Amino acid sequence: MDRFVGIGEAARSLGVSVTTLRRWEASGRLTAEHTVGGHRRYDLAKIRPELFRAPEEASRKTIAYARVSSHDQKDDLRRQKQVLELYCAQQGWTFELIADLGSGMNYHKKGLKRLLDSIIGGTVGRLVITHKDRLLRFGAELVFSICEAKNVEVVILNKGADSTFEEDLAKDVLEIITVFSARLYGARSRKNQKLLDGVRQAVENVQQ
Repeated sequence: MDRFVGIGEAARSLGVSVTTLRRWEASGRLTAEHTVGGHRRYDLAKIRPELFRAPEEASRKTIAYARVSSHDQKDDLRRQKQVLELYCAQQGWTFELIADLGSGMNYHKKGLKRLLDSIIGGTVGRLVITHKDRLLRFGAELVFSICEAKNVEVVILNKGADSTFEEDLAKDVLEIITVFSARLYGARSRKNQKLLDGVRQAVENVQQ
């Protein structure tokens, strides 16, 4: 199988039209190589990496990961699951769906721990998420580095800001304030209490 192919072959390999492929390239979803003569060539090893994996790598599973911060976001969690399931099915991937309920600042969520254990254990070949922040608010890049070291493909369906970004971020900031409040209140500092109360009120105003 040729690794570098023209736009027609690349479109057939992905099961989309040439027009769709051009739109994906224009949006930055994929890139084409250029020959000395100026012709576009698409790297199948990047857009269909499963075709070039060793047999033991091809047997590794795809994990789709979804997360929301609180119970009142169950509708958003359901939408994430639907998007992930539809996308993976369209690609023809057999996949496992892991869903978490917890802050993006919480590194001890059961689903996240299970995901990391599977990646480190070498049983995962692909990770699919709707947005980077669905994985972790801070530290997602570290997980991506682990994926790279373990030869795990990471697929982020939407590179833009999540629709729930502001709400989740406000909750994460309040979580940080709560932790520091417990420490600073212990110092009996009226100045510290006033400062933290002011920041908390500002965050709550943003949420409203």
